[in-house]
Amino acid sequence: MPERARRGTASRLPGGSGDLAQLVVDYAKQETLGPLKSLGRFVAFGVLGSSFLAVGVAILLLAGLRALQTETGGTFSGNKSWLPYVATAAAAVSVALLAGWRIGKGPARKGARR
Repeated sequence: MPERARRGTASRLPGGSGDLAQLVVDYAKQETLGPLKSLGRFVAFGVLGSSFLAVGVAILLLAGLRALQTETGGTFSGNKSWLPYVATAAAAVSVALLAGWRIGKGPARKGARR
């Protein structure tokens, strides 16, 4: 009896100890690796998309700054040359606040009104 107690419960199963261990390993792989792969794909596309969005917004802000500096004639010349930078910074802060507000609100639901 002491030898039997030392061997554990897996040895008491008739012919199923190896199958049980393999079943547990297969189940663990199915329930951990599958969702982790899906999560990794989700994160990868999210990082890629947000990187493209950040570069695009930066280019648009730079284009807006250059447009204010060159296309407004003499409006922002002399002592007012700093105003295009302030306007561009205000636009950048507005975009950041809008993004933060939307992220804080959560994902949009189809057909649901808030």
